[in-house]
Amino acid sequence: MLLELKGIEKSFGEKKVLQGISLRAESGKAFGLLGRNGAGKTTAIRILMNIFGANSGEILLDGKPLDHNKVSFGFLPEERGLYPKRVIIEQLVYFAELNGLSHSEAVSQVDKYLARLGMSEYRNKKLETLSKGNQQKIQLITALAHNPDIVILDEPFSGLDPVNAMLLKEIVREQITDGKLVFFSSHQMSYIEEFCDTIAILKDGKIVLQGELHDIKRSYSRNKLVVFPKGEIETQKVLSDYAAKGAIKLKDDGVLIELESESQKRETMKELIERYDIDGVKVYEPSLNDIFVEHAGNSEVQK
Repeated sequence: MLLELKGIEKSFGEKKVLQGISLRAESGKAFGLLGRNGAGKTTAIRILMNIFGANSGEILLDGKPLDHNKVSFGFLPEERGLYPKRVIIEQLVYFAELNGLSHSEAVSQVDKYLARLGMSEYRNKKLETLSKGNQQKIQLITALAHNPDIVILDEPFSGLDPVNAMLLKEIVREQITDGKLVFFSSHQMSYIEEFCDTIAILKDGKIVLQGELHDIKRSYSRNKLVVFPKGEIETQKVLSDYAAKGAIKLKDDGVLIELESESQKRETMKELIERYDIDGVKVYEPSLNDIFVEHAGNSEVQK
């Protein structure tokens, strides 16, 4: 599937929330929709899901207008929407039936995901008895039980410990492998960087950067090196000898060196290997967090 948003505009009264955004997302890949609070991410998601309409623009699926009656969505919202005092199995089956499953299909699918997420023992418990992380896993089941075509995950790893985060990662990867079209919206850049092939950054209702993440990173100047000296003594030697090149120590114990031009890379790499005891040296590429701050920063945050 190829999903396209073209020229989407949306205003609420005098406030222009989306100003002609266009993007493309493919099935079998994860797409990261990024932006600060108030940038327009939630509005774009709601228009995509037909919760409300756009003022102008169109949404196409494989070149034709998206028919919401023929395409199913699975949505994990940032603000959770389940009922704390209701029994878990009852509400999970209810939501699965709302999304088109028969009662028997709903029970089967819900039980499958409860088992997969290690939650079967809570099947007949009330939601309010669960920890925040386990409630998050129950919420995820509402998004996936009906086998949707398009999966939208808004801050999916919020509240999860490392073990549960790893479990959720496996399930998300399965959705991608199964050919689903997966949207991520998150402020946790490490997860976006891990999963998403393509990103778009929204700022003040406009897309200020989009494309393949790999290509975006490689578009930056490649005149910086990161060297990983073996031990503190070697680190201090590198920092001292390359002080004139603005060498700085990074959080991961690497040392960042900025060259005058890319043509000096090979010579400097050879020099570092020959002169110091190092574990590795590579060309520096900005993290997604660096890229996000550069393109989404200096914007008035709106609620």
